[in-house]
Amino acid sequence: MTAFTVALVLVVAAAGLLRWRRPAWYWLAFGVTLAALRVLVRYRSVMDACGLTVPPARWRLSLARATNRPIPEPRPPRIRRLRPTRTGLVLRLKLRPGQDVFDIAAASDRLRHSFSMFGVTSREVRSGVVEVRMTGYDVLKRVQMPAETETRAMRVPVALREDGSVHYRDYRAIPHALTLGATESGKSVYQRNLVASLAPLDVALVGIDCKQGVELFPLARRFSALADSPDTAAELLDALVARMADVYRLIRTQQRITVDVPDAEIAADIWDLPDELRPTPVVVLVDEVAELALYATKEEERRRDRIITALVRLAQLGRAAGIYLEICGQRFGSELGKGITMLRAQLTGRTAHRLNDETSANMAFGDIAPDAVLAAIQIPAELRGLAIAGDASGGWHRVRAPHTSLRQAVNLCNRYADMTPDLPELAPFRPTIGTATELVPSVKASPATA
Repeated sequence: MTAFTVALVLVVAAAGLLRWRRPAWYWLAFGVTLAALRVLVRYRSVMDACGLTVPPARWRLSLARATNRPIPEPRPPRIRRLRPTRTGLVLRLKLRPGQDVFDIAAASDRLRHSFSMFGVTSREVRSGVVEVRMTGYDVLKRVQMPAETETRAMRVPVALREDGSVHYRDYRAIPHALTLGATESGKSVYQRNLVASLAPLDVALVGIDCKQGVELFPLARRFSALADSPDTAAELLDALVARMADVYRLIRTQQRITVDVPDAEIAADIWDLPDELRPTPVVVLVDEVAELALYATKEEERRRDRIITALVRLAQLGRAAGIYLEICGQRFGSELGKGITMLRAQLTGRTAHRLNDETSANMAFGDIAPDAVLAAIQIPAELRGLAIAGDASGGWHRVRAPHTSLRQAVNLCNRYADMTPDLPELAPFRPTIGTATELVPSVKASPATA
């Protein structure tokens, strides 16, 4: 008996230590079994208390009266599947007649408390079937991406969602995106994860970093073109517009619109072309869009209009030509001048880290998910990397990218440097890797040392 007591104490102590230091290990070792039993035992009473039951059918009531049996109890949604995951439980429910998916969504917070879970989210799988994802611990506190992710052409994992699923950046589904974040909000880490995920793919990376290249030039070995000033950026964007026109001419000559060709083989974008003719897709990363929109003189104003016009053209027409935009910035508002709201309308994907003002949050989500605006401005400063991600469908999620140091991103870009495509129209903007002494700026000697 003493040995059993000692062993029990050790197991309880080990479970408590794991829950404190390694919540993922605790969940896989102990939590998932306890949570599954808790959900199955409490399910009917919890659903009844949350108002997620429907009265029994009339024929059941009539049959009970005719046979002098007890009145049937209200019926909750039927459990079709209970699946454990590395972060929680996935519950698939079949709704009863008269129930709606919004009923489950409205009761998610009550379900979280009743089942003693960390978070509960729901989504409609198809008509009458709802998937409820429950997380057993805070998966965004220490982000650990799954070992295996569903990576395919132009679709890369960049962050982890609050429900434990992976947040992907799918360029073919969402061609252009806007990423906002104040200083020290984690926006640069998100951008590094994006570049590191794109590095192994057959894609050309083009960067515009008007902070003299301090963010993107360390990753230069994997970039086909880089611009570190607004003047160079204007010329680079003009070259991309010219490439877009050339790609459209190629698609036009290869459309194969003849009587004997099935409709499915008619080319309308680069992905319909044969592999040997398909141009390399291009991802354009703009590190600070406000630097491209600000001006102080008439000459700078003309340059600014030229840049914004080129960006709007690429956003409106670049998808079919395989040119995708990633616009990043600390501030994004209508005061940046004409054309900014037109550019925003073409940026389907929206990601907002911690923001200092409500105006930027409204520019990010005000037109697609107004309830995400409050969530974006309430991100605490100590949770760097936490962001709100949404798209034009109106849905949004809390996401957090795993911490990737600049050295890790540089190592990945150097490893895949041989995959950097040479695009003739962007050759003048190909970055050159200089020595350390060439990169160190001159410093004027102080009077004390002169």
